[in-house]
Amino acid sequence: MLISKLKTLLSAATQTEEETARGLELACAALMFEVARADFAVDDIERVAVTSLLAEEFSLSDQEVSTITEAAAEQADAATCLFEFTRAVNDLASVEQKRSLLGMMWRVAMADNALSRYEEHVIRKVADLLYLPHSDFMLAKREAQ
Repeated sequence: MLISKLKTLLSAATQTEEETARGLELACAALMFEVARADFAVDDIERVAVTSLLAEEFSLSDQEVSTITEAAAEQADAATCLFEFTRAVNDLASVEQKRSLLGMMWRVAMADNALSRYEEHVIRKVADLLYLPHSDFMLAKREAQ
């Protein structure tokens, strides 16, 4: 057990900048998919919102967005909780990037013009797991509206 933890730490230390960026992009995409499916239906408009937000925020090509969204959707389906994604964001992102992620999550939730309480709950939970104050949560919501 200790050896596997050390291997994980050593491999994390040798990650390239590109691998780190891909990890952040993947975690953000997975969290946006969690919001999209929180109301038990992922609409095409929400899927388009996720892909366009990824392309815009991270300056990704269509191929990169496609690869990341496929992987993120699979990981979101297999995930048992939000912690694995928020841990990655906490490890890799600045406070400003975390705030930006909140804004993107709100835009995904509002993409279909129907904000459900389940979507809001997921975003609130992510904000808490990212250690962002409630004021950031409310500001991101207002800006997305």
